[in-house]
Amino acid sequence: MPDPIRTALRGLSPEARAAFLDTLPPRTLLALPHLWPVWAREGTQLPPPGDWQTWLIMGGRGSGKTRAGAEWVRSQVEGATPLAPGARRRIALVAETADQARDVMVLGESGLLACTPRDRRPAYQVSRRHLEWPNGAQAWLFSAADPESLRGPQFDGAWCDELAKWRRAAPAWDMLQFGLRLGAHPRQIVTTTPRANPALLRLLDDPATVVTRSPTRDNVANLAPSFLARIEARYAGRTLGRQELDGELLLEAPGSLWTRAMLEKGRIETAPPLARIVVAVDPPVTSRASSDACGIVVAGLVADGDAETPRAVILADWSVQGRSPRAWATRAVAAYRQYDADRLVAEVNQGGDMVEQIVREVDDAIAFRAVRATRGKALRAEPVAALYEQGRVTHLPGLTTLEDQMCAFGPHAFTGDTRSPDRVDALVWAVTELLLTRRTDPKVRAL
Repeated sequence: MPDPIRTALRGLSPEARAAFLDTLPPRTLLALPHLWPVWAREGTQLPPPGDWQTWLIMGGRGSGKTRAGAEWVRSQVEGATPLAPGARRRIALVAETADQARDVMVLGESGLLACTPRDRRPAYQVSRRHLEWPNGAQAWLFSAADPESLRGPQFDGAWCDELAKWRRAAPAWDMLQFGLRLGAHPRQIVTTTPRANPALLRLLDDPATVVTRSPTRDNVANLAPSFLARIEARYAGRTLGRQELDGELLLEAPGSLWTRAMLEKGRIETAPPLARIVVAVDPPVTSRASSDACGIVVAGLVADGDAETPRAVILADWSVQGRSPRAWATRAVAAYRQYDADRLVAEVNQGGDMVEQIVREVDDAIAFRAVRATRGKALRAEPVAALYEQGRVTHLPGLTTLEDQMCAFGPHAFTGDTRSPDRVDALVWAVTELLLTRRTDPKVRAL
């Protein structure tokens, strides 16, 4: 049910809001800063409905997830009055280390002591790592680095902070689950910036888990004015930014030919002078909206590279979904013209001579080269992935979807969101043309 004060304040001008607040009794005004339902963001900081066991909040840095965790604990242990019992009496507070549990979950700016009004504030006994509320509810602090410390105690609720970076996440999580055995319906909240931690992945697969996500930008009203602009300018679109700002969980296929770390090392802001530029095309079999995309990738050969170890730069991904042959050919030619490319390379396994014919109907002056796959996708991709490992292929910004496909491309299977790694296929043809097929061109230019 919506909070009546929140409902009344929503949409009011500053003047109307001030006038409304003047109508509230003094006791309500004193309590107002601690009435979390009034200030929380709906959908990300208030408990979701349903019969869940674990509420997982995956958020960016500074997105307000710690405050949501502290307020959930408050809502569980506090009753209608300071001495009235709440829904839960014994809470486990678990962080990666005991110091982090103390400094973030208890003493931090968004921790339990700062969020709780004076008449309900728990007494904190540092030496015992223990909190006790006026109504008798208690909480204990634990370090995930010591899973055995969770063997024995029992609880009816828990708050786990930054689970994704716990070094001993699996045993610590398992020991906590054995201890959640009190009350009619033990529950827990997990607040974390996502990272591909096996314990977090297992939690996401649990049907008793509900997930809410919150990027840093959602909490802009409570952040330093210059922070978001500065940090987004530097990290937006990068692997670190997608994880730490957008709260995305970035996964790699088991044994993936490309890894996030590999791609991050090969990231540059601007292209160096280039000796050649190619546009590589992987045409789809059909043009239905549900068919594979037409992979279109633009890449360049670095002009100052050693002849024995030439280097390439992936410039752009112009791939397009669900278009007719003439539509994707028009887009590929547009990329060719925009980047003043030397050659358009297209796989012709599915369309044969018709692929070149369609391209030339759009522009008959195109320098076209047909390529035909004689080996499987993984076998064609492995030499290209090896070039990445050697640091001989770099990426410009703006290749997020392509990079997601690359990290989902394993030697035996593709686990991405699409049926086919169409963008990766085009990338493989582009890099093969530039680095694995011996050609020379004296032209040098800068983008």
